[in-house]
Amino acid sequence: MPGLITLEICVESPAGAAAAIAGGCDRLELCSALALGGLTPSAGLVAAVLDVARPAGVPVRAMVRPRPGGFDYDADDLAMAAAEARALVAAGVQGLVFGVTDHGSLAIDALRDWIATLGERRPALTLHRAIDVLDDRVMALEQAVDLGFDHILTSGGARDAPSGAATIAQMVARAHGRLTVMAGAGISPGNVVDLIAATGVTAVHGSAGTTPDDIGDDPLGFGPAPRRTSEAIVAALRRAIDDKSNLGQL
Repeated sequence: MPGLITLEICVESPAGAAAAIAGGCDRLELCSALALGGLTPSAGLVAAVLDVARPAGVPVRAMVRPRPGGFDYDADDLAMAAAEARALVAAGVQGLVFGVTDHGSLAIDALRDWIATLGERRPALTLHRAIDVLDDRVMALEQAVDLGFDHILTSGGARDAPSGAATIAQMVARAHGRLTVMAGAGISPGNVVDLIAATGVTAVHGSAGTTPDDIGDDPLGFGPAPRRTSEAIVAALRRAIDDKSNLGQL
């Protein structure tokens, strides 16, 4: 049963999903390539994670991000994003995580077209941290409401959510329950309670990851080793959020 504060954990493997669920998360965000900020997961990865999440009753939202880098997408990027979104919905994910920008603003027409391609099967939608690169996040929040997003993931435009707490608080107040503003980036068991108290968010997002002890050099340039989701860190986040004394501070 979800707690007062929703805890979403971002994972990139079935093992990560299992660790997050065992630690007490309420929802999973599924990506590939978290070292690149998260990309659209493959069909095989989606199927494997859903096999873990479904028996536990934990919903999965999947990232739709066709390439690394910024969020100003061209026509080819958008076509891939639409195809990926339809495939993810067909695979059975409960929600999608997406965002498109246009030189410092939300790309409203592109977002509207992308959502329209989902038709009647449109799932729950999170506007991801593309909002953090925008010039006016409050205006973008209003646009997200109009487009039908039910969550926004944000660090308040800062490198980490604690540093952006003042902006996140403004966004929560502006949202006024019309969508959920979810704080993410740099969330830890040691700062999550203060962040919730400072912002008024009812959802937090983290990766709860650790670097493998056996990580070595990468002499052939194959890229960094994936981080591992820590059940212990997820559980510590859950305890910090749910602790009665902490809840009394909210």
